[in-house]
Amino acid sequence: MVVIHAVSCPANPARGRTTPAGPRVRRRITEALGAGACRVDQIGSTAVAGLAAKPIIDVQVSVPDVEDESSYLARLEAAGYRLRVREMGHRMLRTPELDVHIHVCDSGSDWERRHLLLRDWLRESAADRQAYAALKIELQGQDWETMNHYAEAKSMLIAEMTIRAERWAATSGWSP
Repeated sequence: MVVIHAVSCPANPARGRTTPAGPRVRRRITEALGAGACRVDQIGSTAVAGLAAKPIIDVQVSVPDVEDESSYLARLEAAGYRLRVREMGHRMLRTPELDVHIHVCDSGSDWERRHLLLRDWLRESAADRQAYAALKIELQGQDWETMNHYAEAKSMLIAEMTIRAERWAATSGWSP
C-alpha cells in the first residue's frame, strides 16, 4: 500500500521550496559528486508546498553524461545510495531506508526539463496542485503490486497537467 502524507515545505528563495530534509540530502549529494553534478534539484511532490506526498524525497541530479557511470555512480554509492534502476537516459538510486530517491539524468535532457517543469507548474497552479493531491489521496487506499503501477495510475493526469505546464512555460518565459 502506498501511504501519502501531508508534507510542510518551507520556502527557500534560492531553490524554491524543499522539505526540511531537502537541504541535508542536497548537501550529501553535492559533497559526494562535487563539480560532477551540473545541478541538483529537489523534484516530486515533496518539492511543492502543501502537496500531499509519500515520505520520500526525490532529487534530480543532472550530469554531463548519465551513461558514463564511472563519473558518478561509485561516489553516490559511497555516500550510501544504492542503484535501483538502470535505463537509457536515467538511473535511479535510493537509500537503504527508502526515504530518498535520486534520479540521475543528462544535463539539458528532456528528462531533466520535464521534471523541473512539472514541479514548477505545480508550484504555480493551485487547481492542478489540488487535482493532483486529490488523485494521490484517492490512489493511496488501493493496493499496488509495485510503485510502477502506482505511477501509471497517475500518468493520465500528469499528461494533462504537462500540456497546461507547456503553455504556461511558453507564455511566462519559464526555463529550467
